[in-house]
Amino acid sequence: MSVIAEIIDTLENKIGKLFIKINSLEKNNQDLKMDLGNAAQTIQSQSKEIDALRTQYETLKIANGLLGSEDNKRETKLKINSLIREIDYCIAQLSD
Repeated sequence: MSVIAEIIDTLENKIGKLFIKINSLEKNNQDLKMDLGNAAQTIQSQSKEIDALRTQYETLKIANGLLGSEDNKRETKLKINSLIREIDYCIAQLSD
């Protein structure tokens, strides 16, 4: 009987260790999920910031073109022509 009791005690100890390990892994999993959520929020905010900076960059390129910068003159002229066409279209729509 003592052999069976030892086997049962060994099994109980191993099962206890497994439960401790499972709890530890579940806590680790929850922590990783929180980290993933935080990383996703960081990525989203950085994407918004990148979009804002791109818009600001385009605005600065146009402003430099208007101020006489030779680098973006062609792009600025194209943008101005596009705006003039849009305004002409709006005027034509209003006069109809």
